[in-house]
Amino acid sequence: MKKYWTILGLCLLCMVIFVPVTLADETVPSAAATIAPKIDSGDTAFVLLSAALVMLMTPGLALFYGGMVRTKNALSTIMQSLFIVAVVSVQWVLWGYTLAFGPDIHHLIGSFDWLLLNGVGQTPNPDYAATIPHMAFMIFQAMFAVITPALITGSFAERMKFPAFIVFTLLWVTFVYDPVAHWVWGVGGWLRNLGLLDFAGGTVVHILSGVSGLVVALVIGKRKGHGSEAMLPHHLPMTVLGAGLLWFGWFGFNAGSALGANGLAASAFVVTNTAAAAAALSWVFAEWSLQGKPTVLGAASGSVAGLVAITPASGYIAAGPSIIIGFAAGIICYLAVSVLKGKLGYDDSLDAFGVHAIGGTWGAIATGLWASKAINPAGADGLFYGNPGQVVTQLIGIGASWAMAIVATFIIIKIVMLFMPVRASAEEEVLGLDISEHGERGYAYQDLMSGSPVFHEKLAVHHADVIATLKLNAEERGQ
Repeated sequence: MKKYWTILGLCLLCMVIFVPVTLADETVPSAAATIAPKIDSGDTAFVLLSAALVMLMTPGLALFYGGMVRTKNALSTIMQSLFIVAVVSVQWVLWGYTLAFGPDIHHLIGSFDWLLLNGVGQTPNPDYAATIPHMAFMIFQAMFAVITPALITGSFAERMKFPAFIVFTLLWVTFVYDPVAHWVWGVGGWLRNLGLLDFAGGTVVHILSGVSGLVVALVIGKRKGHGSEAMLPHHLPMTVLGAGLLWFGWFGFNAGSALGANGLAASAFVVTNTAAAAAALSWVFAEWSLQGKPTVLGAASGSVAGLVAITPASGYIAAGPSIIIGFAAGIICYLAVSVLKGKLGYDDSLDAFGVHAIGGTWGAIATGLWASKAINPAGADGLFYGNPGQVVTQLIGIGASWAMAIVATFIIIKIVMLFMPVRASAEEEVLGLDISEHGERGYAYQDLMSGSPVFHEKLAVHHADVIATLKLNAEERGQ
């Protein structure tokens, strides 16, 4: 174990030393330097509340994923999301925020000027939000950085060792999420300058996490028994609760990205809810028609697919297109999960790729189709409003996000594999990661080998008494 923490310490040291601080420090002058910013208390309260809602999404994701794994891996799956809240929150303050949003270096990365939040205080930064404290914007963006790697864990659920997971997460957030966040949202970022429209993270959050998750799943291999034994969700009510918390928190995710309590926030709120509802309907109807029954898991998954797809478009489109985007997302993501995954044979445990990568890609394309300056004058018109070039810009952003996720994630996971075991052993997988990695189990009466309830003498006597009573009552009724 000492070896793991030594390696982790060396990784942290290397990240501080070698992240592109050696590049020339080219700062971009403020576009609003001559305007005296003034804090608006309503906007500030709204953004802080939105940050809290986005934070709630990661515990919601923990429940969403935790209910979908087998009993013996419930706690380890929940722990991954919970631990990410802690580790990425610290990383963001130390160096993540400055890399993502700090003064631009060659349109690729932020400088280290805001290391340890130096210069990020209680006054606004007009480049990002002129009516709220700079620190409020920072913590709102921190919650985006938190949930993104948590989404990845759905792809490698039930088979990655915890020390490797920690190192992978730190490296991935630093070398994948932070740079792409700067490309898309940072002042001077090349995709922002190009005109890419991504209101709340279709490329930065969903494409990056979904594609990266698939890369990790392919590199470390399938779960033991995949394809030959049932790997069913152990607690669907937990999953539904998680989906509900995600839906609730997503209002902060999308509406909060307006960075003010205004009409744009209200519009983003409405289209977010509408797309989620439309996608839940279409997913359920699709599986009902193809598989014969509408499932609770399908309704939960469909709502998340709609939320994913509407994310990049939420600040640029009207309510009508949001129905189309959501309805299409439910069908597209359902087919990716139920058909594409089976045909290609990869083990994306909890369908992070099928929902987030595919849904995020569709949402980014749809933004280029239905974006309207009538909704957001700071955006652009899309294809259906006379600007076909916006679709090309969206495709460039999608391609860059896919490429970065594939190449960088592959390199990172291979580097981690050089220094420590990444994949749990066959024995550890059979036992379950709850016990093998954390020494705990989620349920009092649980067979550690199979995850099924263990035989308990008192329970058996109670069950026998109940059965005897039922038989006696039936005989007395003459049945």
